[in-house]
Amino acid sequence: MSATVSAEMITRGAEATLEVLKQGEGPLVVMLPSLGRPATDFDPIARIVAERGYTVLRPQPRGIGRSRSSAPYKDLHDCAADIATVIEAFGGGPAFVAGHAFGNRVTRMLATDRPDLISGISIIAANVGIAPSGPKMRAAIRASANADLPDDERLEALRFAFFAPGNDPTGWLKDWYPEVLAAQRHAGDQTPRSEDYAGGTGPLLYLQPDTDPLAHVEDAEIFKRELGDRVTVVVIPHASHAALPEQPDFIAAQLLSFMERSHPARAA
Repeated sequence: MSATVSAEMITRGAEATLEVLKQGEGPLVVMLPSLGRPATDFDPIARIVAERGYTVLRPQPRGIGRSRSSAPYKDLHDCAADIATVIEAFGGGPAFVAGHAFGNRVTRMLATDRPDLISGISIIAANVGIAPSGPKMRAAIRASANADLPDDERLEALRFAFFAPGNDPTGWLKDWYPEVLAAQRHAGDQTPRSEDYAGGTGPLLYLQPDTDPLAHVEDAEIFKRELGDRVTVVVIPHASHAALPEQPDFIAAQLLSFMERSHPARAA
C-alpha cells in the first residue's frame, strides 16, 4: 500500500474549512493531535498504519495548516463535530479514532456524540481525571509553546511536562501554535469532563505512558475498573506525555494489534 500523503480540504458549513492529511487505502483510521500541536505529530505512526492497509486521516485543527474558521471552538462538542464532518466526507466510516493528549478528549467526545461513525477508539496519554491539570502544569505547557522564551527555559518545561528522563525534547521546540492551544483549552474548559469521560460504549484502547505527570498509570487502572472489559490498558515504556515522538513504533504496533479485532485492515 502506498503511504504517499495528500492534503484534502473539507468544509463544515459556515463553521470551518479543514485541511485533512490522507494516506493509504482501506478502512478509516483518524488521528487527532495534542493541545496546540499539528497533525504531523503522528507522521511516523500514520505511515506505519497506512502501509498495513488503512486509510489514515489526520485533520489539522482550526488555525493550523490550511484549516480555518470564522469563530473559535465553542466547546468539545464543536471540536468533535469537525471530526464527524471529516469522517462523513470520506464515506461515513465507521472509523477507528486515536487521540493524543487533548486529542483524546475530542476522541471521547466524538465517540459519545456520534457512535454511529465509530468502530473503536484509542486514547494516548489521556488525562481522564475529572479535575483539570493544575496551574504549574498549565504554565509548563504554555512555556513549552512560547517561542519568545529562551530555548533552555522551554526545554526545561518540555522535560517537566512532556518527556521521560533521557528522551530528547528538542524536536518539540517547533510546531507549536499558541493561539490554537488557547482556543482548544477554552473549548475543553467549557465542557464538563463528565460529558466525554466514558468515550462512548465501544472498544477502547488506553495507551498510558509509564512516566506521564499529567496522566497517571493508576488513573488508567481506575478507568478500566469503572468501564470494564471494553477498555484495554497498555503501558508505553519509557515515555511521558509527548509519547508519540518518544515511542512511535510501539504505539503503531499497539494500534494495529488492537484494530485486528475491532477494525481489521482490508485483505490484500
